[in-house]
Amino acid sequence: MKTVLYLAFFLSGGAGLIYETIWSRYLGLFVGHTAYAQVIVLTIFLGGLSLGALLVGERSERTRRPLLWYAGAELGVGLFGLFFHEAFLGLQGVAYGSVFPALAGSPLLIPVKWGLVGALILPPSVLLGTTFPFMSAGFLRSFPGHPGRVLSLLYFCNSFGAAVGALVAGFVLLGMFGLPGTVLTAAVLNVSVALLVWAADKRSGAASGAPLAGGGSEAPSASPPSGGGEGVERGSLWRLLLWVSFGTALASFIYEIAWIRMLSLVLGTATHSFEIMLSAFILGLALGAFWMRARADRITDPL
Repeated sequence: MKTVLYLAFFLSGGAGLIYETIWSRYLGLFVGHTAYAQVIVLTIFLGGLSLGALLVGERSERTRRPLLWYAGAELGVGLFGLFFHEAFLGLQGVAYGSVFPALAGSPLLIPVKWGLVGALILPPSVLLGTTFPFMSAGFLRSFPGHPGRVLSLLYFCNSFGAAVGALVAGFVLLGMFGLPGTVLTAAVLNVSVALLVWAADKRSGAASGAPLAGGGSEAPSASPPSGGGEGVERGSLWRLLLWVSFGTALASFIYEIAWIRMLSLVLGTATHSFEIMLSAFILGLALGAFWMRARADRITDPL
């Protein structure tokens, strides 16, 4: 079962970055500016991931069948991908046929244009954000030992799949199948992952279905401790670590946007620079997680 879940998360990561790469092409056609489209996609994609994780992060500890919920999220993304091209064409027709002409010359035109395309890709991004909490909860219940190794390998598989997906989408699938066929390929991957994990969950039975003992005592609490001097001190540290994580992510994606621009000066194309930067960036994340897999549970002072 371990191998099946790792494979599923690898394929899920590949599908996710196929979407991200191809969405930037679609949105470039819609807003008329590739560089702005890439920023919009990064913002909505990552914002959706964070919102999805926020919505289900704490609930995943109490959910009885997290792997089944994971399969449902993947199925939802896959169904969205099956109809994305038609939805995009419909939105484009309405926008250019009535909305944009009515707002011509208005300062609302640009915000409305960005808002429409953002709303189109936000729902699947939120669903993708739920996948890591559900997968990690289900995996840790089935294989409770060495959580640091488990989470590191899950992160590695998902990130490595994403790094491969970004390159394959931009340099292989797009030339073979065009925009509609590439999105359809990602959708088929999502549906396949959903079926794979559903079958694995059904076969595993109750092992992955029982909530963590004590309402999640085997996993880190999703809310800061309270009560007593020690609780106040731990709560302050919890908030500090959240702000540190926020700052780290902010700096990382300032790098990412800058590297896209710098690569486009070298390559002469903003589209391939986006795909190469994404693949290299996420491959680095994957390799870092892989390096940590055997060390995460042995480090005496993670801070």
